[in-house]
Amino acid sequence: MNKKNVIVAALLGIAFLYSLVLSAGATAPSVRVDRGKSALDKLHLVNLAHENNPKRTSGFPGDPKFTLTTSFTVPEDGFYLQYVKEGEHTGTHWAAPCHFRKGAACADDLSPRDLYLPAVVVDVRAKAENPDYEVTIADLKAFEARYGRIPRGAAVIAWTGWDRKWGTPAYFNFDSEGNLHQPGFSLRSVRWLLRTQRLDRRGALGTDTFGPDPGTDTNYRASSLLLRRHRIDLENLTRLGQLPPIGAYILVGGPINDKGSGSTATIWGLVPPSPAPE
Repeated sequence: MNKKNVIVAALLGIAFLYSLVLSAGATAPSVRVDRGKSALDKLHLVNLAHENNPKRTSGFPGDPKFTLTTSFTVPEDGFYLQYVKEGEHTGTHWAAPCHFRKGAACADDLSPRDLYLPAVVVDVRAKAENPDYEVTIADLKAFEARYGRIPRGAAVIAWTGWDRKWGTPAYFNFDSEGNLHQPGFSLRSVRWLLRTQRLDRRGALGTDTFGPDPGTDTNYRASSLLLRRHRIDLENLTRLGQLPPIGAYILVGGPINDKGSGSTATIWGLVPPSPAPE
C-alpha cells in the first residue's frame, strides 16, 4: 500500500470511529461525571449471608464436612491463601433447579437476571415460635392486604427469626429421635404462589432456616415444586429485618460451578432510597 492509500485508509477509519461515537451517544445512556452521590451511592446494601466459618456454620445433616485451612502464609511463602473444602450448599447458599430435578437447569444454565429478583419479606416470627409452623396462603394474603401485591417473579422470603440460633444446637432443633424441626412454607402456599404467577418462570423462595421446606418434610416437597424452570431458593439467610417488607431486591453472588447445583453465596439485599415526602 502506498503512502496516499495509507492516509486515505486512516482517514476513513477515523471517520468510521467518529460515526460510532455519535451513534452510541444517540442510543446509549450517558455516563455522568461524578459531582457527588450517584444513584448507586444511594442504595442501602444489606449482607444477608452468615460468615462462612467452620466453627460457627450450621451444616445440614449429612452434608460434606466444611473445613478451612491455611495453605500459604506471608512469612513463609510471600502470600496468604486458605484452602476451602465444602459442599455447594454450605452456609448461606442458593440452589439451582437441578438440585432436585435430573436434567433441569444447573447454575451454569442460568442467566444473571435469574439471580437478581424483587424481594418481599413476610414476617412470621411470632407464629414461628412453633418450630413446625408452615407459612400459609392466609399469611401471604394478609401481607398483600397491608403492603400490596407480591411482584411477579419475586423472591418470597419467610422471616422466621431462626437465624438467631445460628451456630448452636438450637438451629437444628432435633427431637429425641433425631428429627429436624424448623419452620417453612406449606405446600399449599407454594402452589398458590406458582398458580398466581407470583413465582413465575423465575423467582425464589427464601428463609433464614435450612430451606423453604418445613424441617419435618424429608421429601422436600416445597423445594421440588419450586425448583423448575429458572427458579431458585435462598437458604440460611440472616439480617432480614434490615430489608423492607416490599420494594427491595436481592442479588445472589457466589461461584457458578460447572453443572453446579447452586453455591455458597454472599446474598445482597439492595434497598432503594425512600421517596421524598410530597
